[in-house]
Amino acid sequence: MKGRKPNTGTVVPFKGDAKKHVPDAPEFLSDDARHVWDELAGQLVAKDRLEPHHIHMFAGYCESVSNFIHATHCLAMEGLYYETQTRNGKQQKKTAPWGLQQEALGQMQRLGALFGMSPVDEKRLGAAGQGDLFEDVLGMLNGKG
Repeated sequence: MKGRKPNTGTVVPFKGDAKKHVPDAPEFLSDDARHVWDELAGQLVAKDRLEPHHIHMFAGYCESVSNFIHATHCLAMEGLYYETQTRNGKQQKKTAPWGLQQEALGQMQRLGALFGMSPVDEKRLGAAGQGDLFEDVLGMLNGKG
């Protein structure tokens, strides 16, 4: 090629060209939370949803999943409720792991929404991509959009 070579610093790579750096799990995570991190962090980085300033929030999500897993294991061993004798007779009460499981699930839903972890949240964050202009227009003209 004759002439001046193009400046490679101004070339923007296509979306699939470069592998993005997946940050390591923070040291303070529990082992189960670290497994969740290893499972999901790469997918979030690929979708541009795990930036350096999001690491602690995502670590919180991973710990919530870990808590959910532990509570679910405890429920499997202890059961959902226990019986106790009160002045009004026998009553069934929920075990502590049931409450922990519900709390962890709620935390997962709240934090997961920030990262597009549910189908609704993913759609809200614009995961559908750019789409095809002509397909979208034709769909609207045909009453599909």
